[in-house]
Amino acid sequence: MNIEVKTAPASVQAALDTPAINAVGIVGAGQMGNGIAHVCALAGVTVTLVDVKTEALERALGTIGRNMDRQVNRNAITAEERDAALARITTAGDYGACGDCDMVIEAATEKEEVKRAIYKALTPNLKLSCMLASNTSSISITRLGASTDRAEKFIGMHFMNPVPVMKLVEVIRGIATDEPTFQATQALAARLHKITAVSEDFPAFIVNRILVPMINEAVYALYEGVGSIAAIDQAMKLGANHPMGPLELADFIGLDTCLSIMQVLYEGLSDSKYRPCPLLVKYVEAGWLGRKTGRGFYDYTQTPPRPTR
Repeated sequence: MNIEVKTAPASVQAALDTPAINAVGIVGAGQMGNGIAHVCALAGVTVTLVDVKTEALERALGTIGRNMDRQVNRNAITAEERDAALARITTAGDYGACGDCDMVIEAATEKEEVKRAIYKALTPNLKLSCMLASNTSSISITRLGASTDRAEKFIGMHFMNPVPVMKLVEVIRGIATDEPTFQATQALAARLHKITAVSEDFPAFIVNRILVPMINEAVYALYEGVGSIAAIDQAMKLGANHPMGPLELADFIGLDTCLSIMQVLYEGLSDSKYRPCPLLVKYVEAGWLGRKTGRGFYDYTQTPPRPTR
């Protein structure tokens, strides 16, 4: 007797193989981490927000609460949805709290050695099925994944800032990232009402490969005396219809982050066109990192902010 064995269509099989993500850990309670926690909690995902600094966790919860209040005032969400979302967020000072998470998203500073140290301390606390994503904006996903015990479950999930507002998430597969992890990440992004752009694992991916060299060129224009800070920003806002000038945008991103991305591009592609501008280096060395420190290309201790050169 011949028995016909029917296999499920590929699309159905992919859905069956895709791990469910209902509990997310987020490492790093800074600007990006609290934004990711915000959108995950609103989407009904249980969130564990981890940071070694108690004050960072307190600031993050305050920021999330204020941002959700603004959404309530704009009728984007209801007060009940806000309260339910806030109740889904717990905070912790150690990685042991991530033991039941289905995915952990690392949102630490854009320095490879910091991220590697986090993975080394984090992964022993995770269940074997837990996926690990990095919110890195430029660093090799293949290389980061290889430093963990789960390269096949490691992926890049680069959110844009500010996370609750920006619709895009770049998804980057490392050479070892498996299909279930990729599909689960795509499904999570859709659940968060984000649109994904899939990038190959090249330095700085898509957005920052294009955006940050433009910012670096604007800094060169300032460095070489082509125009003042105000003139450069005004020219790009009115001449290219950009909502924010490149130097103002650099302050918003963080000059240290811009410099880190340029260094990744310069080292990873060995092309002189990606050489960080010496003036950008000088600002970072001075600790003038932009809005987060109160001073960058603009002085934010004054209203309106005044150019610093």
